[in-house]
Amino acid sequence: MNREDFDIFRNSNLVYFDNGATTFKPNVVKDEIVAYYDKYTSNIHRGDYNNSVLVSEMYENTREDVRKFINADHVSEIVFTSGTTASLNMIAFGYFYDKLSLDDEILITESEHASNVLPWFVLASKKGVKVNYIKLDSNNEVSIQNVKSAINSRTKVVSIAHATNVIGDVRNIKEIAKICHDNGALLVVDAAQSIAHMKVSVKDMDIDFLAFSGHKMYGPTGIGVLYGKFNLLKEMSPILFGGDMNAVFNKDGYYEWKDIPTRLEAGTPNIEGVLGLRACINYINKIGLDKIYKYEHDLRDYLVSQLRELDFIKIYNLNNKSTTVIFNVDGIFSQDVAIYLAKYNICIRAGNHCAKMLKDTLNISNTCRISISFYNTRQEVDVLVNALKNINNIWKEIL
Repeated sequence: MNREDFDIFRNSNLVYFDNGATTFKPNVVKDEIVAYYDKYTSNIHRGDYNNSVLVSEMYENTREDVRKFINADHVSEIVFTSGTTASLNMIAFGYFYDKLSLDDEILITESEHASNVLPWFVLASKKGVKVNYIKLDSNNEVSIQNVKSAINSRTKVVSIAHATNVIGDVRNIKEIAKICHDNGALLVVDAAQSIAHMKVSVKDMDIDFLAFSGHKMYGPTGIGVLYGKFNLLKEMSPILFGGDMNAVFNKDGYYEWKDIPTRLEAGTPNIEGVLGLRACINYINKIGLDKIYKYEHDLRDYLVSQLRELDFIKIYNLNNKSTTVIFNVDGIFSQDVAIYLAKYNICIRAGNHCAKMLKDTLNISNTCRISISFYNTRQEVDVLVNALKNINNIWKEIL
């Protein structure tokens, strides 16, 4: 679907199934970035000449596009960052560092990405708070009952992915938010793996903080979004200091910060990234997330049905509603499988996928991951499956 929008597919037999790591960029995104450099390069919020005024308007208009895309209330609730990792670190250290006290609790799961684990580990070590875990069920997913069982009076924040990058389970964020708020806790959501594949409404889901990256939704690398409810962002402290985020500073040490979101965006931002993010949001909206969701899940169903015919393959997440399939080939290390498939120009991911704690749940350290996008096809699935059927040739191919 829409493969003609991606130049990388022209005159190429590349089969790309690593969309959970990053996505290809449509021509409209590249065109917007090139136009910025070729037609109106300038800094923002600083110049009084035409290009600077134009780019400043485009930059701020992107904030409105993001607001609509995630159904937030105010443009001031949208902060541009370098990606999901930066956003989650800002939430942990810009907001919760000053809010948590000794023996307060942070709840996560063992299937979270490193970016939603390590900031909380470091915060816990500095503040004397505790990190505990919502148990995963028999499908390695998060059940509502397990959330209810884990949360308690000491829980101040629950931080989980909307869709995880390995198991791929899609959590019931709206119900989890209600449980959090009924128990006096705030909910942080990592939407890196869901934002390009399904509708996310921070208002309907009642999310307190949300983080996602542009490069996983057909946009540029190095750009991300931090959403926070207005009253929460107002209390967030900047963790970077420099130009444009301050209203005044004097030699006697006096300073004042600007209001949100500007005070949380110190220095010259990734302007090309923001403009590219605007282009990719408009591109996704033009196709339609409902259409994308249906196509990708039909393709996942086909992929799973074909893989299940190979009795030497074990699939670890058969029945969830994500775009991810993780598997292993009997007797062959996952990285060797990935290297073998690369000989056929098939790109998958192999390893622990930055979710290192999950090995204790799966009882295996490394898996192969296929993550699909709307530009993947059944024909590509067939190419993958045919290559796997001949995996007995692996040692001839990779040695």
